[in-house]
Amino acid sequence: MDRLGLICRNILEEPYITQRELAKRMELSLGTINGLIKECAEKGYIREDEDQRGKRLALTETGQAVLAPYKVDGALIIAAGFGSRFVPLTFETPKGLLEVFGERMIERQIRQLHEAGVYDITIAVGYLKEKFEYLIDKYDVKLLYNPEYSCKNTLATVYRARHLLKGRNMYILSSDNWLRDNMYHAYECGAWYSASFQKGDTKEWCFTFTKKGRITDVNVGGRDQWVMYGPVYLSREFSARFLPVLEAYYETPGTEQFYWEQPFVDMLKGEAKRRLEAEGGTLLARAEEASGWKASQWDQIEMDVNRQPENQVYEFENLEELRLFDERYQNHSDNAAMDLVSRVFKVPESHITDIRCLKAGMTNKSFLFRVDGAHCICRIPGPGTELLINRREEKEVYDTVASLGITEEVLYMNPDTGYKIARYYENARNAAADNWKDMEICMGIVRKLHQSGLTVDHSFDIRERIDFYERLCLQHGGIPFEDYEKVRGWMNELMDRLDQMDRPQCLCHIDANVDNFLMFEDGSAKLLDWEYAGMCDPIMDISMSAIYSYYDAEQTEKLLEIYLERKPSEEEYYSVFANAALGGFLWCLWAVYKAALGEEFGEYTIIMYRYAKGYYKKLKAL
Repeated sequence: MDRLGLICRNILEEPYITQRELAKRMELSLGTINGLIKECAEKGYIREDEDQRGKRLALTETGQAVLAPYKVDGALIIAAGFGSRFVPLTFETPKGLLEVFGERMIERQIRQLHEAGVYDITIAVGYLKEKFEYLIDKYDVKLLYNPEYSCKNTLATVYRARHLLKGRNMYILSSDNWLRDNMYHAYECGAWYSASFQKGDTKEWCFTFTKKGRITDVNVGGRDQWVMYGPVYLSREFSARFLPVLEAYYETPGTEQFYWEQPFVDMLKGEAKRRLEAEGGTLLARAEEASGWKASQWDQIEMDVNRQPENQVYEFENLEELRLFDERYQNHSDNAAMDLVSRVFKVPESHITDIRCLKAGMTNKSFLFRVDGAHCICRIPGPGTELLINRREEKEVYDTVASLGITEEVLYMNPDTGYKIARYYENARNAAADNWKDMEICMGIVRKLHQSGLTVDHSFDIRERIDFYERLCLQHGGIPFEDYEKVRGWMNELMDRLDQMDRPQCLCHIDANVDNFLMFEDGSAKLLDWEYAGMCDPIMDISMSAIYSYYDAEQTEKLLEIYLERKPSEEEYYSVFANAALGGFLWCLWAVYKAALGEEFGEYTIIMYRYAKGYYKKLKAL
């Protein structure tokens, strides 16, 4: 860090600043400050003036020239992530757009940047990206979309924004930070990382640094440490040496979940050289050439620690911390799910505690919570769900099968909105597709359902569902498979043949995925999530369970035998593979449609399409 530059900056910002105030601001002794001011004066950077207010220091043209290379060019605000620890609030609102004391966190930072004279601001977005669009008009910011936000960490976000950093002096900020006082400046005299002192044990990234503040090491966890906390500033010189290594990391397998800071930490430790060497190829050589440094010198990369006072920087780890900071969130979060739980249990929102995000399902989002000792799950329907699922029919099924005792305990269900609150079962686990004892128990529940004689007034019609999803796909960008028309014809053949068989119908679950079976220590189980249930060929449940488990043909036959408790007939054999093909085709269309809405499911689409084609060919070969 250029101390003479800092003296010049402080005088530019506050000409009447005293040496004692400078010493406090720069965390240096009064004697050191006196020496720095004397040196600045000798070099012609500053001069002493006097006016009606008294003596003041002023920058000379030479001093202004000293500051010129330190001019901040702009800021990158990272706002792409989901914010899972803030559910259910972040199901509706990105974390950075949450309000603290009536002001959105990201807007507070933008305003503080503007106050410092920094106006070139880019926001890296991903999750609920449209929510940030209004900021373009309100603050003249730019948005940069990161398409990998849902599957990679911040290293990928900074990689996508690297062109904004190259050759420029830039802040990197997190949209969900809250800064009590404005710590930004028009000029920064060297790269730094904000730090906060944490007493006691911590799991944060802890700094080791010299007396002058140069960072020499970073380690996860420690006690009574200065930790990475808050904004970062990258000088153009720092980025020139750092970004080539970050780019090489992006291309290195196994770094998908890395934070963007990891390459810097690894450079300090010498680990970056070892990692890139281990990859072979040209990654190391390219990074060395682009950075202008041999990898053996990477540990000399210069960044200082910017120690902040207590209560200056806040990174809220979860909703509980936000509640403690801003009391409004204790009982008035303005969130539909929190309001619902409050009304259902007739308690203030402050009684809703231990909130945790469950893995978002393919159709819904859910979160865990406690209310006065009760541990529950709240289900929130995903986007577009109202078009795909009839919630009144779902409630009819739950009411119909309640007497069987095979479902979760539903405490609340709204057939209009699809919101559902159910009991959470401690010490339960999901069934495992590769555990055949588990599958025997699961098939026992399915068999009990099928043999119950219970009926509902609606059916699960695979032909109608395929037609429906096909129309949705065609209305939202089309269907991407080159041979779709041919495969569609194959599926028509299978459906015609099944219609001719006139298979028996009973109440089926349809979504008998292993993830929907809860296994208990006493050997019992429950079957959850009856959204697609209706009257259907009972073999459909076996077919769907098999493809959800990514079973091959041999495993599918075994599952069918477990369910039947005997060898299948030729008709049952045909039905299980025909319905598996049709199920794969259906869920493939479902995934194509969801992708058009912005939700990707990786290789799932192709796997389901392969089931459709593979099992059709298998049946044709008989």
